[in-house]
Amino acid sequence: MNTALRSLFFLLLLAAAPAFAAAQPNPTEQVRPFIERVVAQLKASDFRNDTVDNRIDRIVALVAEHFDFQEMSKRVVGRPWQNMPQAQREQFAARFAKLLGHVYIGKVDAYVDMKIEFGKEQLRNDRAEVKTMFVDASKSIPVSYVMILKDGKWMAYDVFVEGISLVRNYMEQFKGIPQDQLIPTLDKKLNELKADK
Repeated sequence: MNTALRSLFFLLLLAAAPAFAAAQPNPTEQVRPFIERVVAQLKASDFRNDTVDNRIDRIVALVAEHFDFQEMSKRVVGRPWQNMPQAQREQFAARFAKLLGHVYIGKVDAYVDMKIEFGKEQLRNDRAEVKTMFVDASKSIPVSYVMILKDGKWMAYDVFVEGISLVRNYMEQFKGIPQDQLIPTLDKKLNELKADK
């Protein structure tokens, strides 16, 4: 490639870079209305008066818009995920979605009457962290969403509540569990959570 062509090539790359950056959706602006819809759902009287199972199903259906349950499940299971048949992966992810939905309801439900503030996001290529703060007169509760860009949509693969990772918490709980016991263990944890309600 001669000097003139090489120069033109790099100029084209430089010209394309801003266009690519501009085309990438802003994670905070994409996630803001989603979080507001989740909080509105948790506040709704028909939701609060519904059965536990229905509440879980409804919140999972809503948060699936921006929660990547497959990616979360993969991180929770760790190395055994590579050897799991696709059907087992899907079963685990579906059950884990219900478990996480239950936990997410429990965590965020306590903050629904607080004001939501959006902090400065962290963005690096196809990864982002959207920081929020639930605030009232006496306290501030940080909730952050760690996300990956997939097909033009920012999808959360971890949630930090007061600095505690929901996914890492379950990584520790499932560590060392035999592959054939992963789903029974998950079902047991979900049933225990339901029993507490």
